Amino acid sequence: MSDQAFVHSQGASQGASDPAAAPPSRDARARAVVKALNGRPIVLVGMMGSGKTAIGKRLAHRLGLPFVDSDHEIEAAHRLSVSEIFARHGEAYFRDGERRVLARLIGGGEGIIATGGGAFLHPQTQCLIRRHAVSIWLKADFDVLMRRVRKRPTRPLLQNADPEAVMRRLMDERYGVYAQADLTTLSRDAPHEAIIAEILDALEGHLAKQGEISHPMSAPALPPATTRVNVKLGARAYDILIGPDLVAHAGEKLAQLAPDAAAFIVTDAHVKDRWLAPLQASLDAAGVRHDHLVLPSGEATKDYAHFQELCEAALAARMERGDLLIALGGGVIGDLTGFAASALRRGMGFVQIPTTLLSQVDSSVGGKTGINSSLGKNLVGAFHQPSLVLADTLTLATLPAREFAAGYAEVVKYGLIDRPDFFAWLENHWPAVFAHGPELDHAIAVSCESKAAVVARDETEQGDRALLNLGHTFGHALEKLVGYDGARLVHGEGVAIGMACAFRFSAAQGLCRSSAAARVENHLRAVGLKTRILEISGWSASAEDIVAAMGQDKKVQRGALTFILAHDIGKSFIAKNIEPEAVRAFLINELRAEA
Repeated sequence: MSDQAFVHSQGASQGASDPAAAPPSRDARARAVVKALNGRPIVLVGMMGSGKTAIGKRLAHRLGLPFVDSDHEIEAAHRLSVSEIFARHGEAYFRDGERRVLARLIGGGEGIIATGGGAFLHPQTQCLIRRHAVSIWLKADFDVLMRRVRKRPTRPLLQNADPEAVMRRLMDERYGVYAQADLTTLSRDAPHEAIIAEILDALEGHLAKQGEISHPMSAPALPPATTRVNVKLGARAYDILIGPDLVAHAGEKLAQLAPDAAAFIVTDAHVKDRWLAPLQASLDAAGVRHDHLVLPSGEATKDYAHFQELCEAALAARMERGDLLIALGGGVIGDLTGFAASALRRGMGFVQIPTTLLSQVDSSVGGKTGINSSLGKNLVGAFHQPSLVLADTLTLATLPAREFAAGYAEVVKYGLIDRPDFFAWLENHWPAVFAHGPELDHAIAVSCESKAAVVARDETEQGDRALLNLGHTFGHALEKLVGYDGARLVHGEGVAIGMACAFRFSAAQGLCRSSAAARVENHLRAVGLKTRILEISGWSASAEDIVAAMGQDKKVQRGALTFILAHDIGKSFIAKNIEPEAVRAFLINELRAEA
């Protein structure tokens, strides 16, 4: 059966809904809850055996809503069991179909949806549920889960010699992700009526907090809980807010930040389709006058021509000195918009809304702005601090896997500079970071805290702020030599190769142990990043070419090369006056070893 069966199956939904089970009328409590849901479905998430189907049916009956089980939908569409689909087509095929089925079910409006155990792990599905549904995690202990799944020995992920070990591993991998659901209810061996009562209590509290349901103690709707990191720069100090749904609350934040100011949004063609409309709606709701400019995606946009286009467009939109430029996008948009803000009207305020992992942990923080020259990267620019950074973690759910991994390289950098404990934590928790669990928010916050502390000590890179360039002398040269071609090499990938080179060069110079360099390389490889120059597609430049490209690096002083090297993981240092010949010899050996 074709993939289309996943999307177009209708009969299964009608059969699983069991409309006859719904009561002919709802009581006052059920009516209030359903009205407050405002057409949104309730999505149940959790492990196999957590009771999503049994509890879901009873909750649907209590609220007078239809019920559907996404696994049953898929089985009916294929006329195969989930186990048979796994065996015949593989897990990747099943997960892709599961994602599309859930998108259709959630788009269908009110109802109770039971999901498969792995469904909520998909970032795109998770984002869709957050925005258009209310999610409830049915959390169960290990013993409860094993007792239940043994009654149904057809679970495909448990078809092995040690199902208990698999269950524990899956719980370790998934519980941090499930914890991001809107509500959590303990699924245990108790009467279903008692669990339904607990769910209704939690739903009422959640909807009251959102301002959707009348409650005598309810407060006005508030933004979701966020992590706040302050960049301490005296009168120019600003906050970095990290958390979900910050784009939707940007308008009220900007209205508080600069009352009566207008806003000019700068974004790119890719980000526009997903995040421009929600930002505009937020500004409209806050009464903020706004206009916008959409630029092409990619590193090539960071040039003189687009800088001019941005400046002219902002002036044509009647933006004044007290108004704000908003950078909605990744590092390219942030650098370009910040540089325009530093120059327009001799200095305007601007707000960073970074939408990539790399920009959330690096380029949006610290006030470095600029554009590229034909002679090198970021050679024209200014230090101009933002007034606010809104790192909305929901924007990362739609980020391509390659871009997410590239951004992760900058996260690793902070552990390698001066936080060996953080690097060790990443070695153990990177799967949860990549699964968009709460560990991701923690990794972003630690990265921002690390950078904020360095910026506060050395805002304009006269001293140890240069440590933040670990891997960048190599990386920027590699980017230049591929012509900033993102198809071949994106910035974070260049940084990953650069950091691995910096540690191998340090080891070659007798500055650190080769085991430290190997550990760095092993971790970067584990997450899918390149660590060797010849892994770059179509690479043909020589060691001499690389050294020449390094000669245009921003850290060059009076023609002498400056590198960030290391004595160990977490013990990086600024190395000035590095002999070009030593670098050339190292690169010749690197290229020879890889040939």
